[in-house]
Amino acid sequence: MKLRRPGRVRPARRAATDSLRRGIFLLPTSFTVGNMLCGFAAIIAALHGRVLFAGWLIILAAVLDGLDGRIARLTNSASEFGKEYDSLADVVSFGVAPAILAYQWGLRGLGRWGWAAAFLFLVAGSVRLARFNVKAHTGDRRFFTGLAIPAGAGAPTVLVLIHPEPVLDRSLAVGLWGFVLIVSLLMVSTVPYRSFKDFNWRQRWPATTFFLLALIAVALAVFREEAMAVLLAVYILSGPLEWLVRTVRRTPVSAGGHDGEPRGGGNAGGDPHHS
Repeated sequence: MKLRRPGRVRPARRAATDSLRRGIFLLPTSFTVGNMLCGFAAIIAALHGRVLFAGWLIILAAVLDGLDGRIARLTNSASEFGKEYDSLADVVSFGVAPAILAYQWGLRGLGRWGWAAAFLFLVAGSVRLARFNVKAHTGDRRFFTGLAIPAGAGAPTVLVLIHPEPVLDRSLAVGLWGFVLIVSLLMVSTVPYRSFKDFNWRQRWPATTFFLLALIAVALAVFREEAMAVLLAVYILSGPLEWLVRTVRRTPVSAGGHDGEPRGGGNAGGDPHHS
C-alpha cells in the first residue's frame, strides 16, 4: 500500500485552501446568500401552506443564482470556495425547497408514494450538481449534461404559480407524481440541453429579433405565470427532441458538464443553473 507523506497537500485542495485564506468576496457571495435565504424562506412558507409565496421565492432565488456568477466574472472575484458554496445554496433553493413545495401542494395525499417522489427529486438535483462540479471543465460548452437544476426546480414551481390551490383530486396528484419523476430523470440523464453559451450578444441581429424579444417581454408582463410555463416547457422538451433528431441523423453531441452561468456563487469562476 502506497503511503502519502505527512503534510503533503493535493494541488486542488491546496488551491481551495489558499483561496479561503485570502478571504471571501463580499459582493458576489451576498447574492449566493440571498439565493439560499430565498430557498430557506420558501421551505418555511411551503410548510405553513403559503405555496404561492414559496413559489415566487424560488423564482427569485433563480434570479439571484443567475446574477452571482455574472457578478463574479465582472468583478474578477472567482474562487473555488464560491463554486462549492453556490452548489450548497442551490441544493437548498432548487432541491429541498421545490421538493417540499411539490409535496405540500399536491403529493401529500399520496402518502409514502408522495414523499418518495419528492425525495427522489431532491436526490436527482443533488446528483446533477455533483456531476456538474466534477465535469465543470470538460465537454462541449454549448450543452449541459441533463436538465439544469434551476430549470428542474422551475417545473413544479410554475405549476404552483398557475394553480396555487392544493391538488385534492387523486388522479391529478398521480399525474403530478409522474411529472416530478420525469423531471428528476431528465436532471440525471445524459440528454444534452442547449446552454446558449455560444450566443453572441455583440453580433448584429435582424430587426425581427428585437420584435420577438419585445413580444416575449410583453407576454411575461401580461401573462406572467402562463408565459413562464410555456417558455420552460419549450426548453424542457427541447433537450429530448434535439437528442432524438440527432440520434436519427446520427450526429451525436459531446455534452459537457456545464450548468449555465459560471457556478460559484459569488466567488466561482468558470462558466452555473442554473447548477
